[in-house]
Amino acid sequence: MTQADTQSAFTPGSVMRVLRSRGFLIAAVALAVGGPGAWLLARDTPASESPVVVRAKRGEFRVTVSTSGELRALRAVQITAPPNTQQAGAHQMKIAMIVPEGTVVKAGDVVAELDRSTLATRMQEVSLALQKAEAVNEQAMLDSTLNLSKAREDMRTMELGLEEKKLAKEQATYEAPTVKRQAEIDLEKAQRALAQAKVDYKTKTEQAQAKMREVGADLQRQRNLLRIVQDVMEAFTIRAPAPGMVIYQKEWNGKKRATGSNVSAWDPTVATLPDLARMESITYVNEIDVRKVAVGQPAILTLDSDPSKRLTGKVTSVANVGEQRPNTDAKVFEVKIEVEQSDTTLRPGMTTGNAIETHRADSALFIPLESVNTEAGGPFVYKQVGGGVGKQEIETGAMNDDEVIVVRGLEDDDRVLLSPPADRDNLTLKRLPGSTAGLKPAGGGDTASPTYPLTTPADSAKKPHASSPNVRRGPRSPGARAAGPSSTS
Repeated sequence: MTQADTQSAFTPGSVMRVLRSRGFLIAAVALAVGGPGAWLLARDTPASESPVVVRAKRGEFRVTVSTSGELRALRAVQITAPPNTQQAGAHQMKIAMIVPEGTVVKAGDVVAELDRSTLATRMQEVSLALQKAEAVNEQAMLDSTLNLSKAREDMRTMELGLEEKKLAKEQATYEAPTVKRQAEIDLEKAQRALAQAKVDYKTKTEQAQAKMREVGADLQRQRNLLRIVQDVMEAFTIRAPAPGMVIYQKEWNGKKRATGSNVSAWDPTVATLPDLARMESITYVNEIDVRKVAVGQPAILTLDSDPSKRLTGKVTSVANVGEQRPNTDAKVFEVKIEVEQSDTTLRPGMTTGNAIETHRADSALFIPLESVNTEAGGPFVYKQVGGGVGKQEIETGAMNDDEVIVVRGLEDDDRVLLSPPADRDNLTLKRLPGSTAGLKPAGGGDTASPTYPLTTPADSAKKPHASSPNVRRGPRSPGARAAGPSSTS
């Protein structure tokens, strides 16, 4: 191409055509890139602002309190330290040896050995005390023998002197009256001295007997104490009182006793031989949920070791006084749940999940808690009416962490909003006939009334972790929960 041809190609008309074609291409690219994004933004904006709509459902409604517990035999034979340890002076005893937990033993088999070192020192002390008591007893016996022998000899001498005085009186019969009277006086003195010596001898005999009883009692006490110490030391080899499986005893802090642990005269149990035919789950419920739990309520138990296994149980005991467990700040109450089935695979110490059914309604109308709002002290919902939305006051019943029973104000399959609509400030609350919401003082309990705000799942998440309520509901038909593509199950 020549230079003239090149200049002729870039005429004003051709340049405009090129610019127009490039502008068209740029606009097309911008439309291709920005169009879908703008469409997505336009589609997402109203969707995020549209409240979720759910239906009021009728069906089985349950409220449960869920806790974790530990299996324990309902009955068990205690394997304890020997009796009379306190009398023997063994207040704290260390476990020197114990068979592994779970060992199956027969009656008479050795289960544990206690440390004898402290009791050996005690036996030496008691032996020395016994030797001293024997020496005191022997000394008292010798003293009594010597004193009584001397007293008897003195009385014999007095009797001979009395005979002499009698002879002297007979010889003074023909003497002067003064001599005769003196002989009579000497005779009377001798008689009185002999009589007093006999009384003193009797008293000395009683004193000697009392002294011998005293030292004899001390001697017998030391002998008995030595025998107790010997028996206790021999019984430091602890044997099984019956056949069974050895399960370690738990201490106050929840730890199991093992080699090196201490047992005392006040807590002498070393291990147990449980009766595996009847088991119970020991659990602890926090002070918020314990008011819902009562004796006789049914429960479902699961095992952490076998989650597929489900057992039924019944609450048999609820503690009246709370306690603070180790490493926790909340007060909890002990609850016992008896397992109704007999299962050979159950073992003491297994961790259980306990769902205690505190309330049940076979046919109840209920809605999610998120859809319930409060105004003037009473609950209400945003209800779809025709093509719009209205504020409908409701009367509520029992609730759990997810849902609440509607006693009045809604019908089956009524649609309610989970969140307030954009024009909520322009809506007027439709009251129930005879409603007194806001006139009564706020009440407590699990049964909601129009006089206090409901507890939301966010509030219930603040409960202490000793136990947390769990909801179990009956079967539901697909799609019955909510209408539209944005409904939740």
